[in-house]
Amino acid sequence: MFSILKRIMLTTVIAVGFMIGSMTVTAQADMPPTIAESACMIDVDTGKVLYQVYPTKWVHPASTTKIVTLITALDQYKDKLDQPLQISWEAANTEPSCLGIAPGDPISIREALRGMMVVSGNDAAVAVAQTLGGSVAGYAEKMNQEAVKMGATHTNFVNPNGLTAAHHHTTAIDMAKMAAYGMKNFPEFRYIVGLKSYDVKYMDGREPKHVTTTNHFLTSGYPGANGVKTGFTNAAGECLVASATRDGHTLVLVLYNDDNRWTDAPTILDYGFRRLQTGK
Repeated sequence: MFSILKRIMLTTVIAVGFMIGSMTVTAQADMPPTIAESACMIDVDTGKVLYQVYPTKWVHPASTTKIVTLITALDQYKDKLDQPLQISWEAANTEPSCLGIAPGDPISIREALRGMMVVSGNDAAVAVAQTLGGSVAGYAEKMNQEAVKMGATHTNFVNPNGLTAAHHHTTAIDMAKMAAYGMKNFPEFRYIVGLKSYDVKYMDGREPKHVTTTNHFLTSGYPGANGVKTGFTNAAGECLVASATRDGHTLVLVLYNDDNRWTDAPTILDYGFRRLQTGK
């Protein structure tokens, strides 16, 4: 009942325009509704915003945080990614979602990053942060540097995995900018976030660990689907950063606290591609 009521309310808001800060934005006539608490879709190449519902509202990012964990590693530590990952007991015991690493496992930072994004491993995120940044707090500072560089003005990270914490927040428009930055500037980022499954390789040649994506959007058959990341905590609700490419255009859509994320994402992305075709 709550979801139905929420959708009716947001449909009404969308029909008449909605407030972003002190500015009223007039919606397109065929703009699809969403029950998301906050949403934003942008064209990766131009940065043009094609869809937005309360895009500047502070939200808990949950595991979409790992988008910036990955970008930070690719940008600031690219020469260290093939070095061994240092796995502490603290990292190995991070819950609830995990890659399943343990102290002493011979795995490179690059392989940990790939496994982290596919299976949303909180343990891998902490191990990467401790290995590259010296500590979770130290790596979070590097992530915040990246956020500023990518134009995210209302974002602050205190951990690399997105587990709920005070002062750990973002906005839909900030996350859209950051995911778009990753898609546009890092081939390795595009490769990793598009993986439907992956065999995480060990440095001693043992049998790889097979992992499958948590991102049902990637495996849904949606034309052009190529990323990016899911998220969930009790505080954040169900979250999704989805991307797709058609006719040379890539769109990134961010949905925060959206129980209908798997059905909303294709509908809103279709709307975005229609806007690109009509030039509106």
